[in-house]
Amino acid sequence: MTQVYEKVALIGLGLIASSMSWAIKRGGLAGQVTGYARSQETRDTARRIDLCDVCESAADAVKDADLVVLCVPVGVMGAVAQEIAPYLKSGATVSDVGSVKRAVIEAVSPFIPDDVHFVPAHPLAGTEHSGPEAGFASLFDNRWNLLVPVEGTDPTAVDRLRAFWEGMGANVDVMDPDHHDLVLAVTSHVPHLIAYTMVGVADDLRRVTDSEVIKYSAAGFRDFTRIAASDPTMWRDVFLSNQEATLEILGRFTEELFDLQRAIRTGDGDKLHQYFTRTRAIRRGIIQAGQDTDAPDFGRVKK
Repeated sequence: MTQVYEKVALIGLGLIASSMSWAIKRGGLAGQVTGYARSQETRDTARRIDLCDVCESAADAVKDADLVVLCVPVGVMGAVAQEIAPYLKSGATVSDVGSVKRAVIEAVSPFIPDDVHFVPAHPLAGTEHSGPEAGFASLFDNRWNLLVPVEGTDPTAVDRLRAFWEGMGANVDVMDPDHHDLVLAVTSHVPHLIAYTMVGVADDLRRVTDSEVIKYSAAGFRDFTRIAASDPTMWRDVFLSNQEATLEILGRFTEELFDLQRAIRTGDGDKLHQYFTRTRAIRRGIIQAGQDTDAPDFGRVKK
């Protein structure tokens, strides 16, 4: 691999940032990686595992950085951008890894200096784990990263960030922010909300005891709980920041659910079979695209 940036600064040191740091080291993509997290405990952990050059302030981390990546919850990105703005190097690129793009652009753009490029991004990768110790170098391998450059962005800055993410193993595409938010509402945001709801319903059904829910969890419910274990702060901010698209897709979901309820109530087996056949084909398409595995138990490694 070829070095893409001399210095990369990661603000926030959770799963995505730590995975980026390991992937950068694996690919030799930067001469130096600095990092900062608001929590002293997180900074101490990052130092202990030698994740990157950990700084005691965001200002120190971004000083002279060619690329600054905001790896913090969507709800605080504007405040972080305002904090680091005076210390950004002329010609640098600021990016992010947020799951919502329109709200991030509106929150961050006002604080980006005229001589700094702003290229929002969203790596479609993650696990239910969080924190600096959760990261690993291969997280982005063959996963998509969506670049959402703001109007008037220098194409050279976009191309450089594309090369950086491709160096970390990702496939890269460019997308409009509103379309991004709608696509992610379908593929990520609403599925997470449904998972949280399903686990909450199980908790509310007192006829099923807690021990039974845990002991007899079949694959379907177990996978709901895996999704529902995701970081609560991040997902709170996602739904508050992507209200319009999430509510639109939730409305569509509710309509489909009512149709399925009607088919079950009326014994319409043909309707159910046709529906499940169509959705099964979508699952097969995901596997064929290399975005999951058809290995037994979803490829889980037995401990």
